[in-house]
Amino acid sequence: MDGARTRRDFLSHGLRAGAAVAASPWLARAAKAASPGLADLRRVYPDLERHYVFEYYPWYGGPPDYEHWDYLERRPPLDLSTRYVPKLGPYDVRSVATLEQHARWIREAGAVALSWWGRESWQDRAVPLILDVLRAHDLKATFALEPYADDRARYYASDILHLLREYGEKRHWDSFLLLRNADGRFGPVFKSFRTVLPETSTNCLGETHPVSDFTSDSFWRRQTDSVRNTLRADFDHVTLLADSLEFARTPASGFDGIGIYDNFIPPEAYRGYAEGASRAGLLFSFNVNPGYDQIEPRRTSDPCYAPRDFAPPTSGLDFASALGRERAALASASRIRASWEETLTVQLDPDLANARRGFLLVYVNSFNEWHEGHSFEPMKDATELTPDERALGYRNPDRGDYRLRALGELQRQILEPAPPERDR
Repeated sequence: MDGARTRRDFLSHGLRAGAAVAASPWLARAAKAASPGLADLRRVYPDLERHYVFEYYPWYGGPPDYEHWDYLERRPPLDLSTRYVPKLGPYDVRSVATLEQHARWIREAGAVALSWWGRESWQDRAVPLILDVLRAHDLKATFALEPYADDRARYYASDILHLLREYGEKRHWDSFLLLRNADGRFGPVFKSFRTVLPETSTNCLGETHPVSDFTSDSFWRRQTDSVRNTLRADFDHVTLLADSLEFARTPASGFDGIGIYDNFIPPEAYRGYAEGASRAGLLFSFNVNPGYDQIEPRRTSDPCYAPRDFAPPTSGLDFASALGRERAALASASRIRASWEETLTVQLDPDLANARRGFLLVYVNSFNEWHEGHSFEPMKDATELTPDERALGYRNPDRGDYRLRALGELQRQILEPAPPERDR
């Protein structure tokens, strides 16, 4: 037992001391290879903070219904649909106090991408209050369009125009993200999920079925063309991103680039995909993420359902032990660093599309998607868990804010570069 405690103390000390994110030779290498260099980023992108965008989920409700905290038949307020208890507990995004705290935590990034599920949805009705709080904290928002209906592609162009009108124009653009490129040209950017899909899929039993929300490339192209034609006189550009690695169909569908959400794509794969996107004339954004650790259903009738392992792959994790939870936290901190370094490296590579076109956009996945276990929002420290919470097997590590701290230390290396050494 003494040996285990010593090992745990060592791991915890490493996280507290920021050992997982200390400055590395990567900065010097990247500064030499990148165009613009890291030292020039603030000059090239005066709004540099706005180019770091947290994926944000405005779908959590408080008592009595506890929307989304009850996902997969969980029973809040103790039994939550997450493997980690948030620092704020099962909060309500309609609470000003909650949003104020979120804004303070987000501050080192400069923007959020609100998960949006259609007009008059629960998430849509939460937007005005969220924007009010973001404005007060000098933060901006854009939108990630979700697959809210099988035929939602029919409304893609009108949805974007609705978002721009209601949350941009009518508010005098007080909190809407208009992204500036290196040449100073600006415009909105939108990401959408489940866009470029196969027409059929085959399950583990060999059964092939139509994909219910499949949309043809030509139909998407009519929608994306409609957006650009309508807004041609309003912005220098409108950037439309698809969560897709289809390098033929994505440009055929009229999207400008790809915005990848999948945390199972390892950072070492970013370069190959960035090169593929560049060859196809596509912009690209690969996320900064801490891995993946989703909540599982306690029962399912799907014969093809298979739990997803903790990512990044880490052998022999025992989450029932403090040592196992600290090992997972170290692996997660390592993934944050690796994904941060790789996404910047490929975005600043002068031979690839983003640098050639002066485009820089880093999504951080995510601020608060608690179901999938990749939240940067602080969770409770392990010692803060109640006996009843411990009995439910939550995986909170020693320091519940380690992910946000790790990201903040990395961000400051770019946003607040050290002054040059004086001549001796």
